[in-house]
Amino acid sequence: MSTTNNRLLLAFEQQLREINREILNPMIEELDTEQLAPVIRMVAVARGNYLQALIDVSKQTHGEMPSDSQIKELQKMRVRYDELVSAAQALEVAIQRGYLDADLKP
Repeated sequence: MSTTNNRLLLAFEQQLREINREILNPMIEELDTEQLAPVIRMVAVARGNYLQALIDVSKQTHGEMPSDSQIKELQKMRVRYDELVSAAQALEVAIQRGYLDADLKP
């Protein structure tokens, strides 16, 4: 990669950090571990529900193909789980990149 491209990429990354912090930080209050625990718990419950639904379907069908209604229910559970995982990952990235302030008390 050329020196010019490297400088452009560095400038892009700096603007990315600055603009995201400028927009996100005022929108979301300082985070602490107490606020993060319910997010993590919600994702874990959604994961567990989705996996349990799969196991339940496999027991009901004895390993055969599930019905359309069973697939629809699994799909609903997957969409819920995927959405929560995506949102939690977006929060994690925002924390990692310093877009949000943390309030960690000793």
